[in-house]
Amino acid sequence: MSKSIKLLAMFGFVATLSACGQQQQEEYVVVDPEPITVEPEYTGKYK
Repeated sequence: MSKSIKLLAMFGFVATLSACGQQQQEEYVVVDPEPITVEPEYTGKYK
């Protein structure tokens, strides 16, 4: 093949790889779960 065809094929291959590589990035959000029960607080009622 001629050099120009090889150059165009290589450019297309690199462009395809870069386009496919950008689609794989995913965003995710981590949410801290709230406690199910609340710890009892000392009120001093029973000494």
